[in-house]
Amino acid sequence: MIGSFDRIGFRRHARSFLAADLEVGLEGRCCLVTGGNAGLGKATALALAERGGRVHLLCRHAGRAEEARDEIRRATGNPAVEAEGIDVSDLASVRRWAEGARFEQVDVLVHNAGVLPAARGLTVDGLELTFATHVAGPHLLTRLLEGRLRAAAHARVIFVSSGGMYAERLRLDDLDWAQRRYDGVRAYAQTKRMQVLLARAWAGVFQGSAVSVYAMHPGWADTGGVRTSLPRFHRLTQSILRTPAEGADTIVWLAVKRPAPPSGGFWFDRQPRWTHYLPWTREGQDDRDALWALCQRITGIG
Repeated sequence: MIGSFDRIGFRRHARSFLAADLEVGLEGRCCLVTGGNAGLGKATALALAERGGRVHLLCRHAGRAEEARDEIRRATGNPAVEAEGIDVSDLASVRRWAEGARFEQVDVLVHNAGVLPAARGLTVDGLELTFATHVAGPHLLTRLLEGRLRAAAHARVIFVSSGGMYAERLRLDDLDWAQRRYDGVRAYAQTKRMQVLLARAWAGVFQGSAVSVYAMHPGWADTGGVRTSLPRFHRLTQSILRTPAEGADTIVWLAVKRPAPPSGGFWFDRQPRWTHYLPWTREGQDDRDALWALCQRITGIG
């Protein structure tokens, strides 16, 4: 991971990047970024706004979202940046927002909102917080926007996962961590692996359409979430961490690249990557089907 996930790795990998891939106008395109008020989400929203997109910051904290909106408008000169309140960990909030959304198509949907809590917590739906934020909420939001994604000429759905998922295997038998001692880092990594599998499953749902679905990981980026949730890791690595813009580069690339990269894959620094490096983390098709069925049931759309 040293020399790959860090800033050194980004600069080495960037030697093969094609600048023309990002020279794409997004005028008239509707772009949604969850957790768009800070870190990778804000860097992504800024890049999409720079290209003329109509960018919606979907965030839990209205005040922070409005501050980010104003900053992005000033930085880009693009007035079509909006701040909207939605808590993706709350399924009722997701439904309310989707029902009230006033646009007919979605061109880019970035599932970026993330949490890494120190202690176990349950949402109003009785779901463990990381699972609700990274898996159940994004799954429901994608389902509720499915028709509007299909209405776009070339829609992209992007799950922002993490390289931390490489250390964990899919586990569905104790989603709320009631039967084991809670470990926030492991809960985070397990749900990030679920995102990779969900992206593949959604790619299958959209097969034959103009909607492409991806999962990616940003490497080690210097974000507020890392500083707050992983302070020791941040202290040890801060000199080599990527900037948020470097971490968000592949998100933006997947959102705008023409023609679209192959759907369903897992990407890092603009290249498809293996989803497993450790043999004991591999899952079978039955496991993937079980995850999909579980998400359908939990979100009430099965």
